[in-house]
Amino acid sequence: MGNGVREGPVDFKRQDVEPVTSPHLPSEGNQEKKKVLNSLMSGALAGAVAKTAVAPLDRTKIIFQVSSKRFSAKEAYRLIYRTYLNEGFWSLWRGNSATMVRVIPYAAIQFCAHEEYKQLLGSYYGFQGKALTPFPRFIAGSLAGTTAAMLTYPLDMVRARMAVTPKEMYSNIVHVFIRISREEGLKTLYRGFTPTILGVIPYAGLSFFTYETLKKLHADHSGKLQPSPPERLLFGACAGLIGQSASYPLDVVRRRMQTAGVMGHTYSSILLTMQEIIREEGLIRGLYKGLSMNWVKGPIAVGISFTTFDLTQILLRKLQHSTNVER
Repeated sequence: MGNGVREGPVDFKRQDVEPVTSPHLPSEGNQEKKKVLNSLMSGALAGAVAKTAVAPLDRTKIIFQVSSKRFSAKEAYRLIYRTYLNEGFWSLWRGNSATMVRVIPYAAIQFCAHEEYKQLLGSYYGFQGKALTPFPRFIAGSLAGTTAAMLTYPLDMVRARMAVTPKEMYSNIVHVFIRISREEGLKTLYRGFTPTILGVIPYAGLSFFTYETLKKLHADHSGKLQPSPPERLLFGACAGLIGQSASYPLDVVRRRMQTAGVMGHTYSSILLTMQEIIREEGLIRGLYKGLSMNWVKGPIAVGISFTTFDLTQILLRKLQHSTNVER
């Protein structure tokens, strides 16, 4: 044809040519599955490490929350010391096995759900691949906390019972379930569920919102894509302080309703429980009892949790990347 290109027959050995997928580039479905699995594993580890670190303080806080004793740092120290002398060092972690049974699925679901809700809201509001604006950021956290709480609530009930009762009453987690079901009915496993959900919405929403916001502000002002581990701990501590302070009265109400069967009380609703607490102990001393301990325990736990999750996510991504490169 005068263009210098020789034309000839082209021989295809196969009529149907299929696209070749490189082993180094996993399909979108596989990438999404790995992402979800990474979030679940990172969340589970984050929850386990954080809760174990503060378990003695957590147990002490619950004991004060469900009793009419006045809280103070000195009384909290005395309680911890008496427990250590009378029941041994490991008794300070009594109920932690139930906590782990609850917190591992709870944290796994919460962190994984948060990543998924962020993606969904990002698509809906047109922020795909970018940081969410404040309101969707709060909504993603609230939905994540609500999802996790709904799926794991009976385990939280069991953990509260084990924390405030002697070893002779409940020997293990299964024993708690059996006795509550037999003596108080299955509905008891969901007693305190409403204040839990009402408390989780501001707690999880503000916690995730604060942490994500501080990371974004840090990136904007420092020019660094990722904060250092100490900075993550600090951001997580701020998130825990704000989130737990906002939802604390509902946490006290939840604990009272969960342990009513073994503490000699009957609480039929959130409002009646609040009224009785205020009448007997006062507004601040009753509904905010143990808050100062939470200001120590909460920031530590949430800081460790967020930091562990982020660092585990980064580590798992690096491991998967190196595995793909080796292939």
